[in-house]
Amino acid sequence: MGKEKLPKITNPFRPGAGHFPPHLAGRDAERKEFARLLSQETIFENAVLTGLRGLGKTVLLETFKPMAMQAGWLWAGTDLSESTSISEENLATRLITDLSVVTSCIVIGTAEQRRLGFAREVEQAEVTLNYSTLRTIFDRTPGLIIDKLKGVLEYVAPYLAGKRGLIFAYDEAQNLADHSAKEQFPLSLLLDLFQSIQRKNIPFMLVLTGLPTLFPKLVEARTFAERMFHVIVLAPLSEDETRDAIRKPIAKDCPVIFAEESIHLIWKITKGYPYFIQFVCREVYDVWVQCLDNDTDPDAIPIDAILRKLDADFFAGRWSRATDRQRGLLQIIASLSNCDDEFSVQEIIESEWNAAIEKPFTGSHVNQMLVALIESGLVYKNRHGKYCLAVPLLGSFIRRVMPSLIDYSPAT
Repeated sequence: MGKEKLPKITNPFRPGAGHFPPHLAGRDAERKEFARLLSQETIFENAVLTGLRGLGKTVLLETFKPMAMQAGWLWAGTDLSESTSISEENLATRLITDLSVVTSCIVIGTAEQRRLGFAREVEQAEVTLNYSTLRTIFDRTPGLIIDKLKGVLEYVAPYLAGKRGLIFAYDEAQNLADHSAKEQFPLSLLLDLFQSIQRKNIPFMLVLTGLPTLFPKLVEARTFAERMFHVIVLAPLSEDETRDAIRKPIAKDCPVIFAEESIHLIWKITKGYPYFIQFVCREVYDVWVQCLDNDTDPDAIPIDAILRKLDADFFAGRWSRATDRQRGLLQIIASLSNCDDEFSVQEIIESEWNAAIEKPFTGSHVNQMLVALIESGLVYKNRHGKYCLAVPLLGSFIRRVMPSLIDYSPAT
């Protein structure tokens, strides 16, 4: 194909945190689950959307918003930063701020105000449920912060008549935490608040999105959270869904065609993680278009070069958090056949790679190091006695950068 015949089409693939893909493949089951929650007359179930990074949680949450609004719900929310979780007061400010975005156009009355420069002239001004009004209600309600928030939500509820309800949706909710040492319990406050409001049949629903550590953290804060939430767990895409994610964005007038063997290779490399699919396909697309522009036939997928770029862009920063000894332990974990699922301390210390080093890791040392790896975000505890790698495809990365056994023995 000659250079002059090539249509100028922008690369459609979009790797990035929260970037909407050109085609949202799969996720029909998850959308049906959320649609069921939207049909509740009384809120018995809130939603937790969870999974590892790179699975498209933020993107799916964005698709939930128009679904909710079409069903008659209002929608408020944002990302939850660590600063929100510093104190109960910060959480209250976050909730009031997000609520005011939805309610600021609601007129609740009028008030007289003096016109600037005309001390004796007054005019009638509309009073709306903006942030200032909501904050005044909060400040004037007696009691603890939770009592004040209840007062605000209960005051607002009658003005939302005609709507199914209001959804408070928060991404990165794993950042929420209680701080008993500082006597600040923002996570518990949030759960207590919505349980109380929903028991009064006020249709305010909570939708939280976060890493797999989120739901255990909710249950640890309040045991009733186990009954309060419906958990939607995102899994990687199947090979058929991966094929749709690759082919549908380039279905029309595109100079690049992914053959079936290329799609199968990409699926094997990415394991169906949407972020990695977008990353690999974007790189392949650019390489192949350059070949076509130069009137040369594209070679096979340059997988080694793409993986080196992926390692530098995605894994290197996370890998740098680990010490040498922690990397030695992670290398042993990566040697396990089930490293991409869940593993136990016993499996680590009984592995062939652990036995091969001069001073094998002991159970107590593995336990201590896993705690440190959890704190650095490389591992998380899935359930009692079971752990998982917190970064998708981290095992494959470790096997690439540490192909042979290196003895990072515990200190004596």
